[in-house]
Amino acid sequence: MNRMITSVGVALMLAMGASMAQAQVGANFDPADWVYGPRGVAEGEVPIWNPVMQKIKNGEPVIGGTIRATDPRTYCAMAGAGYDFLWIEMQHEAMTWEQVSRMWLACPGPAVPGVRIAHESEGNVQKPVDMGALVIVVPTVDSVEEAKRAVAWTYFPPMGRRSNGGGQAFSSTMWGEVPGGYRATWNENVVLILMIETLEGVQNAREIAKIPGVDGLFAASGDLGNFSGYRQGDPEYEMLITEVVQAAQAAGKIACGPLRWMGTRPDFMCFQAGTEGANIRRGAQAEIQAANQRFSDAPARPRIAAVLANLTADCGEIVYEADCLSAVREAASASGDLTAPEQQGVRARLMELMAAHPSQAARIREVAAGAGLAIEGR
Repeated sequence: MNRMITSVGVALMLAMGASMAQAQVGANFDPADWVYGPRGVAEGEVPIWNPVMQKIKNGEPVIGGTIRATDPRTYCAMAGAGYDFLWIEMQHEAMTWEQVSRMWLACPGPAVPGVRIAHESEGNVQKPVDMGALVIVVPTVDSVEEAKRAVAWTYFPPMGRRSNGGGQAFSSTMWGEVPGGYRATWNENVVLILMIETLEGVQNAREIAKIPGVDGLFAASGDLGNFSGYRQGDPEYEMLITEVVQAAQAAGKIACGPLRWMGTRPDFMCFQAGTEGANIRRGAQAEIQAANQRFSDAPARPRIAAVLANLTADCGEIVYEADCLSAVREAASASGDLTAPEQQGVRARLMELMAAHPSQAARIREVAAGAGLAIEGR
């Protein structure tokens, strides 16, 4: 009996060996000639379950709020505030991926999870997509090679090289039960935005935009000024912005920029909004102002609390100089309707900001004076 089993086993092994021999890779094997199989490929029309991608396809604008804190409750408040997606700041902040993971798991919606990574390496892309990110923003893309790497690590084969390693994104609490299946529909639902921030990026923007898998180009308003030496409104600066927009449009992709450009620059269709800190300050000040207004029953006019709140939100930490200067201009203009002590309060806050940001001090003084509020002293 044992011999019979042994004989059968040997026969099976020989048969398997013959079958395996038939499937061996030949000496002329070339992965470029490979025809991708049916596994992981959706049949028929692929459902779009990412609302950001759906709005892009519909030609509607999309707005992303910025997250720099690590508290899940704060994140969830922003997720329910009406943004299309939330942009967690992993380029400039020191938070960990574990903290990011907990925030996304706590509130995967209504605003979908998004992130600005530090650069286009495999680890910087693989971690957030496995944790549930549906919008990937890659900063400082200077070359076609960088853009192709970003695409490769974002997309599953056959389009890219994303590893199918699992993670909370595959769970039922996030995207594990989406129509058509997460793996099979991912490539049609993820949104990849590349930031053009340098002169080299502008030079290569048209070729970068043509790459399949790139959904949009973000004209980085702050860093294009940083790398060019010009500010918004200068012809040289506007030339760079125009080139990024035209590069995106020529390739059929969306152009992205800061929220203040929404409506004023009609070619832009996706936007980065302010941080949770700025929103908290504005919301708290607006609530306090409304309460004081009701209590005093005073006629409606700009109040110093709201004016100072906007200054603090946009100039406390100057991320984009243009946002700060816009707040300075609005504060100086509004001061004409304030009392003399309130006007002095605005001046005092502006002087505090000038002391905190000496490199912008002269420009703050100039903008304030142009809007009717002189700031004395050096």
